[in-house]
Amino acid sequence: MSRREQILAIVRRALDRGQTVEIDGLGMFRPKQHGRERGYELVPQTKPLVFIAYVEEDLTLARRLRDGIAAAGCATWLDKDKLLPGQDWPRAIRRAVEISDAFVACFSQRSITKHGHFHDELRWALDCARLRPLEATFLVPVRFEACTVPGRIAEQLQYVDLFPDWEAGMKKVVRAVKRAGRAGRKPGCRLIQA
Repeated sequence: MSRREQILAIVRRALDRGQTVEIDGLGMFRPKQHGRERGYELVPQTKPLVFIAYVEEDLTLARRLRDGIAAAGCATWLDKDKLLPGQDWPRAIRRAVEISDAFVACFSQRSITKHGHFHDELRWALDCARLRPLEATFLVPVRFEACTVPGRIAEQLQYVDLFPDWEAGMKKVVRAVKRAGRAGRKPGCRLIQA
């Protein structure tokens, strides 16, 4: 049995048990819910999909940001919510960035000084942004506190401060990610890695 056939079998078993199967960026497969008709249906993802990048030390603030974006009618992708035990997380994160409508980069004193995954995600998002139209909104930098946004970003993009007025900053973030979502559900970043 091919890998594709294995995946289809797993999805079908879940659907046959009445479960739903969500595929990021595509939508949700579920058993049909109309009358006596049997089968499955796809409920397409229509909300803007927003990837939230942060450092572990800012998780509480990242979750607060996630909650605000979700309350505004957007779908969010936060690693602590989406990654499963045993999952190839570097690949899953890259794929999530690729299919997202917006990438929200959370800056703080901790994120700018810490080396690691946040900066890897940010570099990938910058590569993905290069493949989008120049006028498209994709990367949305936010600051949790007073800190220096990296020059490569600060020179080209307007950032949002979520301090001292969280609500005012959130309104700007929501406007930006909804604008990114309205740009259309075009294929995202598709970079080939050697």
